[in-house]
Amino acid sequence: MFSTMPDTDTQYASIKMYASREEIYPREVKGLFANWRWICVWLTQLVFYGLPWLSWNGRQAVLFDLAARKFYLFGIVLWPQDFIYLAVLLIICAYSLFLFTTVAGRLWCGFACPQTVYSEIFMWVERKIEGSRSARIRLDRQAWSTEKAMKKAAKHAVWLGIALWTGISFVGYFTPIHSLMQEILLLTLGPWEWFWVLFYALATYGNAGWLREQVCKYMCPYARFQSVMFDQDTLMVTYDGLRGEPRGAKKAASTGANGSGACIDCSMCVQVCPTGIDIRNGLQYECIGCAACIDACDTVMDKIQAPRGLIRYSTANAIKHHFSPQQLMRSVYRPRVLIYSGLLVLIVSIFFGSLLTRTPLKLDVIRDRGSMGRELDGGVIENVYRLQVMNTDELAHTYQLKVSGIDSITLETPEQITLAGATAKAIPVRVHVGHGEGKPGSNHIWFELQAMDKPDLQVKEKAVFFVPRP
Repeated sequence: MFSTMPDTDTQYASIKMYASREEIYPREVKGLFANWRWICVWLTQLVFYGLPWLSWNGRQAVLFDLAARKFYLFGIVLWPQDFIYLAVLLIICAYSLFLFTTVAGRLWCGFACPQTVYSEIFMWVERKIEGSRSARIRLDRQAWSTEKAMKKAAKHAVWLGIALWTGISFVGYFTPIHSLMQEILLLTLGPWEWFWVLFYALATYGNAGWLREQVCKYMCPYARFQSVMFDQDTLMVTYDGLRGEPRGAKKAASTGANGSGACIDCSMCVQVCPTGIDIRNGLQYECIGCAACIDACDTVMDKIQAPRGLIRYSTANAIKHHFSPQQLMRSVYRPRVLIYSGLLVLIVSIFFGSLLTRTPLKLDVIRDRGSMGRELDGGVIENVYRLQVMNTDELAHTYQLKVSGIDSITLETPEQITLAGATAKAIPVRVHVGHGEGKPGSNHIWFELQAMDKPDLQVKEKAVFFVPRP
């Protein structure tokens, strides 16, 4: 028999299935790419926070009114029937992301992604309150004290304030911002508005304040499939190992003594990295292409009086074959990229051309199914329709209604229709045809609407007139 009791001498060990997160304390960095990141921060946030407060023709300039099923984009009003424009816009955004990735890697992630932008803002607040990188490390390692508690409380209070204002601005795109602010101050905001304000605020606070690089490394799918869009001529943040290795001391690196490379192993590139990687280990999916390591390395190179560019935007082929700047640019703007760019320009041109030249008037003709066609006194045939008229312009218009397609066809309802701006109206219409006109069965007719104050604003819709068979 075999004993089922464990051997008392057996040693058990626990195996961790994942690595614990190590806190990252990015060092502040200054330089060309840091300036560009802050330009992107300012531009994106001025647009995001500012658009809900812009007015256009007495209303909010950008408003997605889901309750009324109307999207206001400055002078354009989109209805559910215009959903195709949203679909094409999403295709353009996705295609642009793929194109930019093919040209310059994770350019979007490093400079304009909301996660990067808000993490940059939150880290700026953190540095202003808790101090430099070394000061933050000391603060976290020391025991709790009044000073530490006050700094932590102040930091999180500012973070929560920014996150809450972000949530309010987000909901302000769907609920008019002025009425939204009034309802918040009076505590009369509806449950759904409260939910989305708090949800977006907590998402911003959690992602930018706590998760940070974990969003980029584990939650964002873009980091996983980006490599399929890279090739040997894609611009990426690259460490020039041929020039940097073997790593040596400061003096040896600046003079090249003893065959030493340019890298002095100062680890500044690691200390400024928001995801905590070492770019000298080659391309890694955690790299978001923010180029902070480039600014840090260039600063070190200036101090040791060595040429810049040990870490730079370059391509695998350029590093391998020592391309000149001109050769590098020719390899970047290769036929594949030019074709992608041409297709993107074409799609964007067609999209905006169609959007700006579309007729701000829609007409749908719905036939009365309950009465296929009836004969009145004198042999007159009557068909009944319901016209669904949508004035997508912001100005009111009076339209002239006409019908054609059969001899002696007439309207037995008012021929003028008045609609206010950005409104829809269902209008019952009775159409008569004289005795003996039209063939038995289905006859094609056309309804035409034309604005009386704007003759070029017109629309024509096909319909069927039914003549009963003998």
